Amino acid sequence: MQPIINYDVYNYRNLKVSTMKQFSTFLLLLLFCFTNTTNSQESEDYIEFNDRKNIVHGVYLGLGFHYGTIDEAETFSSSFKVAYVANQQFEIGFIGTAFYTDLNRLGLDTNNKDLAGFYGGLHIEPIFFSKSKVNLSFPILIGAGAAALINDDVNDDNYGIVDDDDWQHVFVVEPGINVLYNINRYIQLEAGVRFRLSSRVDFQPEYDLERINGVSAGMGLKIGVFNMGRNRYKKKIKNDI
Repeated sequence: MQPIINYDVYNYRNLKVSTMKQFSTFLLLLLFCFTNTTNSQESEDYIEFNDRKNIVHGVYLGLGFHYGTIDEAETFSSSFKVAYVANQQFEIGFIGTAFYTDLNRLGLDTNNKDLAGFYGGLHIEPIFFSKSKVNLSFPILIGAGAAALINDDVNDDNYGIVDDDDWQHVFVVEPGINVLYNINRYIQLEAGVRFRLSSRVDFQPEYDLERINGVSAGMGLKIGVFNMGRNRYKKKIKNDI
């Protein structure tokens, strides 16, 4: 006796199985397409991200103190600067310097005179080994200022008085070499040597000085935002090789 086959139920089951297979296939294809699209977008974003030239910007205020000589006399100077730092590899800004030279130590006949002055101008400083804790830099100052002889005799009624006509205008170029130490991304120490080159001055007959050239050494402190060379966008990549 042959079993009775209900072809309606059989066809319905086959249709149902076929439909489920097609639906499953469609879901798999849809999932594959979605995954592929997502990966493509992530890959494109990653490539676009890595292709960006991420320049780390910074700005700081600096204060420095130096000791040196002018015409073999002890010279003390202090400087203030504000500068912009590009990618921790190059600085550009403004620097102002004031100096005082103790001419009395030379045993001159006119030992009641000392030399004082100021100058300022463009500050440029290329930096090497910028990603390290310790950097090497070659700063240069290009600017102008003035210098004058001041009365250092406390018993003189004209003590410390300098007339406008006594100031000698000077043009100054001051190259140097610095070692920079990065304490953190906000504080940096510097120590170095610089050499001052100036145009001519004329203080005769009081003092025979042609230029305020001299070598000085000292230290300085910079406070600002240096970013320490960090690439903030790298933090978003979990599997960074």
